[in-house]
Amino acid sequence: MQRELRSVRSRHDDPELPDDITSQDLDRIARNELKTLSKDNAEAVGRHLAMAARVIDEDPELAHRHVMSAARRAGRIAVVRESLAITAYATGDFALALRELRTYRRISGSNDQLALMVDSERGVGRPDRALELGRSVERSSLPASVQVALAIAMSGARLDLGETEAALSELQIPQLDPKTAYSYSAELFAAYAEVLAELGREDEAELWNERAERADSAVSGTTDLDETMEILEIDEEDDEDEEFEGTELGDDVSENDVADSDDDEDTEEEDDDDHEDTDDEGDSASDPDDGAEQDAEASPRA
Repeated sequence: MQRELRSVRSRHDDPELPDDITSQDLDRIARNELKTLSKDNAEAVGRHLAMAARVIDEDPELAHRHVMSAARRAGRIAVVRESLAITAYATGDFALALRELRTYRRISGSNDQLALMVDSERGVGRPDRALELGRSVERSSLPASVQVALAIAMSGARLDLGETEAALSELQIPQLDPKTAYSYSAELFAAYAEVLAELGREDEAELWNERAERADSAVSGTTDLDETMEILEIDEEDDEDEEFEGTELGDDVSENDVADSDDDEDTEEEDDDDHEDTDDEGDSASDPDDGAEQDAEASPRA
């Protein structure tokens, strides 16, 4: 008896793309990664990635659908898998985010999303594993902005475990400098203030929250680069209207990607990276959602 053959791949309809969105809206590094695809396919993938970046803050679900469309056409491209992880994280699917981040790290050899991996481990309820993962890479090998993001994620894992003093220690890194404002300083200062408040050190928490606000004001309108401005130390007796002063400097740290460390020791199902790129004739990659764990509940590069 013959049986009808049916695809096991879940249905996915490409979300609409506005006419004004093009692959040129992506940054140069992302566009270069897409050059391994055919011209038409690269343009389609680039448009979906660019659209995801545009809408992720307002509609993460829609951003995820756009990246899913990109992944079905270019599942072996690192920036595509990175973007898929980011949108999955934004929608609260931490298991999928973790799986895609592992794949991204294996393809790219980069640890620049280590903090998001640590936070995703937290998201699936494994703070111990999150701390183990965060300690698996030498901190000094990471760019300053990644070191800061990792410290914040590690501090969160400590809070998950009720280790408040240790959470504060995780944030006491060289970048916790109240005299200089970087693009990442406001978030670091605010995280430090939050832990101080947890410890009942309210006066210090208020001071660091004030520093966070001033740092945010000092670097508002700058790019995502590690641009820095000299700022005045905040005296606890100073008035609220004290101004930051200083000038912009160059990047403080160069990009240093690190080869992928062994991340297959945990019991999560490992993604077999069975996505395939497609060409103009319409061959499709396997569904990025296939095999994702469902044990759990920052934008794509643009």
